[in-house]
Amino acid sequence: MFVNFELKEVTTTAGNIRLRIGGKGPATMVLHGHPRTHMTWGKVADLLSNRLTVICPDLPGFGRSYIPEDRSNSENSSKRAKAAVLKELMEHLGFFSFNVVGHDRGSLTAFRLAMDHPSSVMRLITVDGLPVIEHLERADWKFARDWYHWFFFAQPEKPERAISSDPEAWYDQLSSEVMGEEAYQDLLKAIHDPAVVHGMVEDYRAGIRIDHIHDRQDRDAGRRIQCPMLCLWSLRDDLEKIYGDPVAIWRTWATDVVGFGIESGHHIAEENPQGLATAIANFLLP
Repeated sequence: MFVNFELKEVTTTAGNIRLRIGGKGPATMVLHGHPRTHMTWGKVADLLSNRLTVICPDLPGFGRSYIPEDRSNSENSSKRAKAAVLKELMEHLGFFSFNVVGHDRGSLTAFRLAMDHPSSVMRLITVDGLPVIEHLERADWKFARDWYHWFFFAQPEKPERAISSDPEAWYDQLSSEVMGEEAYQDLLKAIHDPAVVHGMVEDYRAGIRIDHIHDRQDRDAGRRIQCPMLCLWSLRDDLEKIYGDPVAIWRTWATDVVGFGIESGHHIAEENPQGLATAIANFLLP
């Protein structure tokens, strides 16, 4: 994975960001989800690099990027704060306008980038994600049953103790055969680091404490995503089952959005990299 990509560490005003960069063509930043690192994108990055310059960072609080400093409202782990840092990162690399793709938790930061920095984001792709406020306002017993960790992770201290007591038992679906050995080993290091576990949990606490407030403020003010947007989801995951048509929901947030499901489980970049890479390329390179 990541053939001819460069591994870098870039210093931002908030802390260091680990990333890989490679390819040629329009700059496209791809953001991973929980509990992954940027390595989850390796197969997709290789498929895209002949037509796109692909930038794959570890999200703040994940992998080997900086751990945001704690605040009582988790504002440093908010998607607004992370979006601002990633915009700074891209400008440091020389990209003042770029595409952004986000999966799972990464889709929340990708959405916030497009909402807060419309002059920087040319096109937006979200995968298996909705604005935080949509999740919370639509939460029902099915959400509580299947996504209970959102509310468990919002509690102080206990989530970190539960995960770090046996990280591989908590994350019991990890597979080197699906992820690739290098990505698997990278992720094992991350989940065995208590600081990273805390950073990942804080990403969820921020959702409950402050991200939904930012979403509500945008909605109340009538702000919408201005760039073209593609909404993707995994057909063997539960986003569509719980919420109905994700495109219909995103159309209340974006002026120009299309979307469809892809045959895969939740970790689509690992399970169906060809299908995801094709969808990304077709949308970014019409």
